[in-house]
Amino acid sequence: MAVKLNIEFKGGAELLFGGTRAFELSWPPPEVAAEGKADAGTLAALLRWLRDRRCQERPELFMTGDTVRPGILVLINDVDWELEGETAYALQDGDTIVFISTLHGG
Repeated sequence: MAVKLNIEFKGGAELLFGGTRAFELSWPPPEVAAEGKADAGTLAALLRWLRDRRCQERPELFMTGDTVRPGILVLINDVDWELEGETAYALQDGDTIVFISTLHGG
């Protein structure tokens, strides 16, 4: 069953995604559903999809291995994702997932 997600990028993270600051997404998209992976409804699958399908600049600045890079804060409905199970979090209808870059040049 598809869920509606709100995805937001802030603090410079939007630069990795072509300047996109926010968009709505019906999850899982057909290509993820077709893969049939057990974790298709989790934040882990969303991260992979964002990296592979939406990231336009240097995906290595968004993810390292199977998680976001240090320096990118992830909020799920305004709560730190560490309190929600990080990549194992089961996405739910109406969730807002926010990625905030805390890294800045100087």
